[in-house]
Amino acid sequence: MKKDFDQINDLWEEGDDEIVASEESKKYEHYRFVADKGQSLLRIDKFLSDRIEGISRNRIQQAAEAGCILVNDMPVKSSYRVKPMDVISIVMDKPRHEVEIIPEDIPLNIVYEDNDLMVVNKPAGMVVHPGHGNYSGTLINAIAYYLNYEEGIRLDDPRVGMVHRIDKDTSGLLLIAKTPEAKTNLSLQFYNKTTKRQYIALAWGDLENDEGRIEGNIGRDPKNRMLMRVFPEGEMGKTAVTHYQVMERFGYVTLVQCRLETGRTHQIRVHMKHIGHPLFNDERYGGNEILYGLRSVRYKQFVYNCFAACPRQCLHAQTLGFIHPSTGKEMFFESEIPADMQEVIRKWRIYTIAQQLKS
Repeated sequence: MKKDFDQINDLWEEGDDEIVASEESKKYEHYRFVADKGQSLLRIDKFLSDRIEGISRNRIQQAAEAGCILVNDMPVKSSYRVKPMDVISIVMDKPRHEVEIIPEDIPLNIVYEDNDLMVVNKPAGMVVHPGHGNYSGTLINAIAYYLNYEEGIRLDDPRVGMVHRIDKDTSGLLLIAKTPEAKTNLSLQFYNKTTKRQYIALAWGDLENDEGRIEGNIGRDPKNRMLMRVFPEGEMGKTAVTHYQVMERFGYVTLVQCRLETGRTHQIRVHMKHIGHPLFNDERYGGNEILYGLRSVRYKQFVYNCFAACPRQCLHAQTLGFIHPSTGKEMFFESEIPADMQEVIRKWRIYTIAQQLKS
């Protein structure tokens, strides 16, 4: 039996793709993919599940059953095998769900606030703004309550003052504008790369140099939309530059300070993996495996204990600097490394000292 389109609509991720309406079918295109010239034959449910974050193959099969998946403008079944240069579209009978912000009474750690802006310290585990699978409990829901946003205000409303964001499992400082004028001013500072942002990260391995510069275009991996990756210059993605400096070495992991020139999605996580040093316990980019060190059972147990102490990527947005939009004064804020990362760093210090005493 054909599935209800309202139910199918809820399956797809909120993203940046433009919504395109088909005048003939009265349906809206939510996603479009073009298979590479070298694409091997692959079931379309597998092809799409690799490219759309948070969508299972079972849900894709439901969408195909409902006639929502087109290849070269023709509906296909989930068993269809994608061929080179196929144009795959996901269509619905209404535009994608427009996220409305529901104010929620969630505690905020406010570092600074005035009439124009506020700086908050986000804990790890909190999503910044509503989206696919996370329509409540986000930082924006909390800010909406705190700043008395009207019920149902849309995420793209200019009064919603999110200027930048950090990943769910990254902790640290975020800047929020309280007026449209402040939002325009601060957003321009981020665009012009004049803001000052530094992160603290624990990375796998013993970095060869005490400091360095990582440059490489970052874009979404065409084979897995859950991941970002570095592309050869000019091929795909957007320019991204990260500077790092070693703060402390623990033999098999290194504590580094990272300074961003640009602000791409997962930038530090992707760049560190690109140079062979994924962030410690970064599940998405392979840092939740034992990548360096001994083969002994005792060492493995030590690393697993560290993973348990900080069950997320070890990354913290520690400092934030910008020019105040009204006063023109330079503002600078710093936050303490959170307890979970401090505990992992402490464990590695003790382990390193013990190893040195043995040798």
